[in-house]
Amino acid sequence: MTPPNHILITGASGGLGGALARHYAVPGRSLLLWGRDAARLEAVAAACRATGATVALRMLDLSDSASAVAALETDDAAHAIDLAIFAAGLGDTRAPGARVEDAAQIIRLGLVDFVAPAAMAAALADRMARRGAGGIVLVGSAAAFHALPFAAGYSGAKAGLARFAAALRIGVKPHGVRVTLVSPGFIDTAAARRTPGPKPFLMQPADAAARIARAAEDGRAHAILPWPFALLRWFDRLLPAVFRDRLLLSLTPPER
Repeated sequence: MTPPNHILITGASGGLGGALARHYAVPGRSLLLWGRDAARLEAVAAACRATGATVALRMLDLSDSASAVAALETDDAAHAIDLAIFAAGLGDTRAPGARVEDAAQIIRLGLVDFVAPAAMAAALADRMARRGAGGIVLVGSAAAFHALPFAAGYSGAKAGLARFAAALRIGVKPHGVRVTLVSPGFIDTAAARRTPGPKPFLMQPADAAARIARAAEDGRAHAILPWPFALLRWFDRLLPAVFRDRLLLSLTPPER
């Protein structure tokens, strides 16, 4: 497979997105980096340029899904994207003392973690299908496998993204477009460190980025990172519902 020359990475001002940008930054490669934090995005761009990559930036909030799709189509029309990694996302849990998550929080999580990446992936997949080639990576979460009562909005949005990724992959594969879903566990980023509770099998961003890049290069349909989370997925499926519900309830983080 020919290495991608023009790569889009959303969430590039975050820990994982920034690590992905630095992983792909080599001489002769063009990176299109999207993010919300201007200072961090500029820092990532400087590091990528220092290793020889050409970098273009776009500041955009993915909660405005229509603008995100329009920007994607504009960027792809200007320079055809070979590989897109939709790594932007939000992670949040139920507020301390609350019985359920705030409705506004669920709306924002749904827009950023499901609606925007799914809509952008669909728009780009259509354009790639017309060209007969291209790769798309949707970064989900191992949380999609579990009904987390303290993070219903997050796990629900990621579960929707997982099902969408599978459906899109089947639909565009005959047209030469590869779609990979990545479901990582805990990654040592600033956002993850703000989330209370234990974080087993914690991955460093550079390691996670390398594994994601390998999955994209191999054209894998679904990569679960690291491998113990694949076992947890099957354990969740096989456990009787009454015991599964009790276990998930017991995982609720302590009050902060």
